[in-house]
Amino acid sequence: MISEFRSEDGKACVLHLHDIPGGAKAFELAAKFCYDIRIELNATNVVPVRCAAEHLLMTEDYVGGNLITRTDNFLGEVLGSWKDTIKALEACESVLPHAEDLHIVSRCINSLASKACSDPSLSAWPVGGHAATKSSQGSGSCSSSRTPWNGIVTREAPTSALADWWYIDASFLGLPLFKRLILAMEAKGMKPENVAEALIYSAKRSLPGLSGGSTAARMTPGISISAASESEQRVFLEEIVDLLPMNKGVISTRFLLRLLRTAMILRASPSCRENLERRTGAQVEEAALEDLLIPSLGPSVETLYDVDCVQRILVHFMQLNQSAVTSSAIVDEGQSITSSSSPTPMAMVARLVDVYLAEVAADVNLKLHKFLSLASAVSDYARPLDDGIYRAIDVYLKVTFPFLIMFSLCRQFC
Repeated sequence: MISEFRSEDGKACVLHLHDIPGGAKAFELAAKFCYDIRIELNATNVVPVRCAAEHLLMTEDYVGGNLITRTDNFLGEVLGSWKDTIKALEACESVLPHAEDLHIVSRCINSLASKACSDPSLSAWPVGGHAATKSSQGSGSCSSSRTPWNGIVTREAPTSALADWWYIDASFLGLPLFKRLILAMEAKGMKPENVAEALIYSAKRSLPGLSGGSTAARMTPGISISAASESEQRVFLEEIVDLLPMNKGVISTRFLLRLLRTAMILRASPSCRENLERRTGAQVEEAALEDLLIPSLGPSVETLYDVDCVQRILVHFMQLNQSAVTSSAIVDEGQSITSSSSPTPMAMVARLVDVYLAEVAADVNLKLHKFLSLASAVSDYARPLDDGIYRAIDVYLKVTFPFLIMFSLCRQFC
């Protein structure tokens, strides 16, 4: 390009190379290689230099030495280490789609997926950079026990044998690469429980209100997400929900409901919210009352809590447990479906509905038809005792029809 430059006035040749992958740093290393100046490749710069070498056609055809071959060979060494592979994959984000076209991204992802899915007892590679930094914070001398990042004290074990070490590093990847890594690990047979833990960790790290503690106090209608990042968080949430394993029980009901609250705040797509409601309905018997007290966040708020959302969750539960309803309907009137030592999911949900009704019944804006719809959401056969539903009705009548209570008292004492 310099040789083709012609200047009649003798001015210096100035070239602008805006399309070099990796920018000035990668070009500088490539130029030094041309002039036999020693360059140091590492896990962070090998990907940009490899892409720059490809772009500049740095093969034996043009200059002595082959930077493409050299970087390819070094990249093969990088892929042998989890820590270095993570760094290389992170570097790919700055040189897409060049790294994609050279299959560097897929090589890194396949290497990481294979390492994370292999038998930890056969692994000799260390925990990656982010995970090592996280686990080393606040650690002292070696002992028979240690406190990892999640606060659970376990017996001392090699870092490669920890079941949760890998997704700390993976959570620092951008969403597209993180998603591809998760899918690759599932394809290689990673357990749904481990996939779920990785998604939970990433969600807590990237979304407000999911890092622990009660979300009811933090996720209220008066609190909003910053406008600058709301769309990105919404996309991230929707992708995370799509990646959640379908297996029942791998994710707690409490966390599913926290995701649902966040989806409402971020105005996630209807399909995303429906997905979470359906997953919650499949295991709503594990929920607590505070989990179901979801604040109403819609444009036309009538009630303090979103009773319509809970109604839909209960509908999903009843649809999945229709066989239990049918079998219980033929039980003799004197028998109870909860006669066994452990209550059935149907009985647990009926008890939960009763306490939920008693809580929302204090809302003067709760319409009668919604109260009745919730009360009849679970079959009567699921209630061995009617004390809970009577208490909810009593609360509702006192709040909604106080004149009836006054009339009753007047008749009693007058």
